[in-house]
Amino acid sequence: MHKIAAVAFALFLLEGAGLAQVPTNGNVFFGYSYTSVYLTSGSRTNLNGWNGSVEGKILPFVGVVADFSGYYGSATSPFSGACPVPVGGSPGGCVATTSDHVSDYAFLFGLRGSFSVKKIRPFAEALFGATHLNVNASGSGASTSTTSFAQALGAGLDYHLIPLLSLRLQADDLHAGSYAISHNNLRLSTGLVIHF
Repeated sequence: MHKIAAVAFALFLLEGAGLAQVPTNGNVFFGYSYTSVYLTSGSRTNLNGWNGSVEGKILPFVGVVADFSGYYGSATSPFSGACPVPVGGSPGGCVATTSDHVSDYAFLFGLRGSFSVKKIRPFAEALFGATHLNVNASGSGASTSTTSFAQALGAGLDYHLIPLLSLRLQADDLHAGSYAISHNNLRLSTGLVIHF
């Protein structure tokens, strides 16, 4: 009985050591990002923010990726409801639009394929997860928030600068949507990559 327990314990330790070897290497990315987001009002707005990811290699040309991004900006939308601000003091005139504060976050996970050619490492990725869009109307204080499934198909390249450091250029088609509405958002990112 003790021999069986010892063998089981040894197999458990070997399995743990084997899992500790994956991933063997990878990279961490952080930088500036731009996106064009579809709003619930039917319009689009341009947002600026950040994009970061962590990649761990599971095969020489394939890595597992966790990707996170956040974007911020403003948008103008048509106003509906009672007139909050009369124009020029006339009782019938009303400001027809409101300025909205917009934030959008994406949480994505998936696979990235890549290979190196001298100082350049091109890659392609398929990521899946969720986006969270929040729109706050500054005039009325009303807030609209939506979370939906998302998928991103993209490509990019890393340019080797110095040992363990690269510059990344990346473009993704971020498709987000709910049951009723789906839309594609362009996402462009650039920044520094630290390899390990």
